[in-house]
Amino acid sequence: MKLQHLPNDATVEEAIKVIREHGHVIIDELVPGSVIHQILTDMRPYTDAAPFSENEWFGNGSQRVGNLIARSETGRDLVMNPLVLGVVKDVLSHSPIVQLGATEMISLKPGCPAQFIHQDEMTFDSFPFPDDYIVSCNTLWALTDFTEENGATRVVPGSHALPRAEYRLEDTLPAEMKRGSVMIFTSKLWHAGGSNRSKDIRRAQAINYCVGWVRQEENQFLACPQDIARTLPDDLLKLMGYQIGFGYGHAGAQADPLTALRQAHP
Repeated sequence: MKLQHLPNDATVEEAIKVIREHGHVIIDELVPGSVIHQILTDMRPYTDAAPFSENEWFGNGSQRVGNLIARSETGRDLVMNPLVLGVVKDVLSHSPIVQLGATEMISLKPGCPAQFIHQDEMTFDSFPFPDDYIVSCNTLWALTDFTEENGATRVVPGSHALPRAEYRLEDTLPAEMKRGSVMIFTSKLWHAGGSNRSKDIRRAQAINYCVGWVRQEENQFLACPQDIARTLPDDLLKLMGYQIGFGYGHAGAQADPLTALRQAHP
């Protein structure tokens, strides 16, 4: 088995077909190096200041830095990438609304061991989602080249269609891809951060999207201050959670949260 790649001129329909069958798709070099460079520059004050984790869940020797919307104007373009959103909305089409779940820059320092193999649906307190219910669709953007040596994310091919089980690293393949590429995958796919045996930090931008009725992993209403939020376009704000889904998410008395934000005083 091998991991599924498409070129950067692939259509949304082509990417949807692949992810429906394989639970993941890698779009090679979807954005140019200049975009990646700007995001890294924008986030550098925060990555320079943040510690590396000693937590097994997150990956011992890994670093996670969030708040991308507030901290990087260029980073917002990754969140709103049309091809990615087209795939995400299809994967999560069973939900009346789709929302942004989290934006984390994940860095693995040299010597970082492999993370334990997991599904991203475990974020939601290990709630036993039915086998056919996908709660989130996630992305990993390569901010550096992803190689087996530097800790490319490990994927268990075909595991999105299998019941929960215990997998070993021997069951995985590395999601090797060039800087500017993105892997889109469902919350059913078993995967793990790899072991960084290189001399350089491996960086990725994780952007996760989830159905509208679950709690966001990263609270977008606090992660992005309102003075910044008011400058953002409506489509991004709705994705961040400023919208009503059925009866939830209103600003009181069924008031539209987007309108409430626009009318509020700084």
